[in-house]
Amino acid sequence: MSTSDLDDARANPVAPTDYVQSLARGLSVLKAFGAERPRQSLSDVARTTGLTRATARRFLLTLVELGYVRTDGSQFWLTPRVLELGYTYLSALSLPDVARPHLESLAEQVEESTSVSVLDGDDVVYIARVPVRRIMTVSITLGTRFPAHATSMGRVLLAGLEPEELEKYLARAELTRMTSRTLTTIDDLRTEIEKVRTDGYAIVDQELEEGLRSLAAPIRDESGAVVASMNISTHAGRYPDDTVHDVLVPALISTADAISRDLVSTRTH
Repeated sequence: MSTSDLDDARANPVAPTDYVQSLARGLSVLKAFGAERPRQSLSDVARTTGLTRATARRFLLTLVELGYVRTDGSQFWLTPRVLELGYTYLSALSLPDVARPHLESLAEQVEESTSVSVLDGDDVVYIARVPVRRIMTVSITLGTRFPAHATSMGRVLLAGLEPEELEKYLARAELTRMTSRTLTTIDDLRTEIEKVRTDGYAIVDQELEEGLRSLAAPIRDESGAVVASMNISTHAGRYPDDTVHDVLVPALISTADAISRDLVSTRTH
């Protein structure tokens, strides 16, 4: 697809006659499964997707036939074949390969987990990660999603949006309260995003999960646009504030800048 074709596609919503509802429903069935719901009954899938039991059953059995889902007759679960659906995207995206050595070096330096994510809709999606210790109740793997408003990487990515795109996000965003510290008003979130733009990094303290503090910085392409974000995640009480700002933030920004340089070099040579 050419750049002009892509711009046209973004500017013109899909016409009703071009929208394939059955495809959308089939994808909703796949997305019904996750880390918190790895195995589901037919009733579970119908309830999660809002489909009737009969419709959900047809989609599930089709996915079983195609090899994306398995069943024992009462429960359904995804197979590793679903990874094929994202493999083309990930294999064409050089960023994870470029980022990983830098993440490993930073993780070894600060003895904390490091990650890279991109913005997908209103969520951040992890595309690279080097774990050092388990600090969250939810296991983070490639493809894990979290709401952008409650994460350091999300705020960096939101700060990198064009003003009109940010306003569209703020107009539709559901600022779900994840902990007692989560920002849940548009004005507070807007203020934080502006601060991220000014500072060049974000720190989020126990807004996604109690006890978790994370800090993130942008990864930029050759035009200077923010294409991804990387973070360091740590226990909230592990470092005093001055250590976070004097030690972790400089290491974070230096690593993000190094990834950006390597990414630009990869794409221009």
